Amino acid sequence: MPRASSLGVGPRWPNAAEVDLAFRGWAAAVRARHPEITRLGYFGSYATGRWGVGSDIDVVILVASSADPFPRRLLDVTDRGLPVPADLLVYTEAEWAAMRARGARLVEEVERTAVWAPEAS
Repeated sequence: MPRASSLGVGPRWPNAAEVDLAFRGWAAAVRARHPEITRLGYFGSYATGRWGVGSDIDVVILVASSADPFPRRLLDVTDRGLPVPADLLVYTEAEWAAMRARGARLVEEVERTAVWAPEAS
């Protein structure tokens, strides 16, 4: 979350490089706990460089499959460990493919702008 400024003038919001570095560590930890994850990345203001004070990070997580309904997937995954709040969206690969086939704007934006976490090794 926001930290005190080194100048002592007030809170300083994390910049894109800080958020990216934290995201990569967070993503590795999430992948280690959830082998069903096929891809995860962030999109939106931090991915496009239009972030500002108060921006959150928009995260999409794709899983191979899930018996859980959309709002109940990966409930143990939180934004803890990220320096800004996060919106976490979890889709199955089949849902993502269906959304792509329908021309969903979300899929178009994510596929155009997302910063994807490295594959698990």
